[in-house]
Amino acid sequence: MKKKFKLMDLDCANCAAKMEEAINRIDGVGAATVSFIQQKLTIEADDARFDDIMAQVVKVCKKVEPDCTILL
Repeated sequence: MKKKFKLMDLDCANCAAKMEEAINRIDGVGAATVSFIQQKLTIEADDARFDDIMAQVVKVCKKVEPDCTILL
């Protein structure tokens, strides 16, 4: 399943790169991109576990950029 999410309060391109790298290491994620310019997350992940994977994505993003919110 491939989905796009809007990001709110992503403050720097370096944080976006760190988030993208961390998300791509999560088991079940096929591919993920984080765009600082567009303030957008695009993720392709296992359909059956998508909600669990997104919960992990939210945790990872909060660790890298505590002010950033993923609008699910």
